Amino acid sequence: MNDSTTVLVVDDSRVSRLMARQFILSKNAGMRIEEAANGEEALERAKSVTPALILMDVNMPGMGGLAAAELLRRQFPHAHISLLTANVQDATRKRAQDMGVAFMEKPITEARIHQLMSVLDL
Repeated sequence: MNDSTTVLVVDDSRVSRLMARQFILSKNAGMRIEEAANGEEALERAKSVTPALILMDVNMPGMGGLAAAELLRRQFPHAHISLLTANVQDATRKRAQDMGVAFMEKPITEARIHQLMSVLDL
């Protein structure tokens, strides 16, 4: 892993974004963290970075997580994308699985973030 590894955190909750940032940096202080509040902003932010990991809330105003994840998957086929949600319906899980997108249950915890980063060697 190098110091330029980027994580894109997408959530309409500023608190959730701050928590994710804190947990990611507690595991690896060299990570570059980019934030977005919705799907449209995520697509715009992603134009200037190559994220290794995208943490994406499912329910957001404007473009939601699934639609944004689908577009980001095409743009960054090697990035790991994980949807963040408290309520995963079977249809949502199936659509995400078909796109090669994982799930992380909310609430976001340091242990969950660290486990994901360890599996990805970040």
